[in-house]
Amino acid sequence: MSLDEYDAALADLEPADDEVETAALVVTDDVLVKAFALGPGAELAPHEHADSTNVFHVLEGTVTVIQGDESEAIEAPGVVHHERGDVHGARNETEETVVFTASLCPLPS
Repeated sequence: MSLDEYDAALADLEPADDEVETAALVVTDDVLVKAFALGPGAELAPHEHADSTNVFHVLEGTVTVIQGDESEAIEAPGVVHHERGDVHGARNETEETVVFTASLCPLPS
């Protein structure tokens, strides 16, 4: 048995160009950790979580993280903190698949 949720959850994620694939890594009553694999040209549309903090952990590649009116290319390994209510998103401006997790806590009611 392995305690590592990463390899098993991401084994089947192979997004095509412009495609986003996801996998839930941890889901409890108070936290969600979800993996995102973005193919070249894919985008996770900007959105917000009014009642939750969201943290991206960039695991593979370089993802352009959007926060409000700003964007920045974040290379793995990298961590980006989004306060409650921050509009945030991500896009892959590279030719390789990028992978990051998003941790959301507390879960919205």
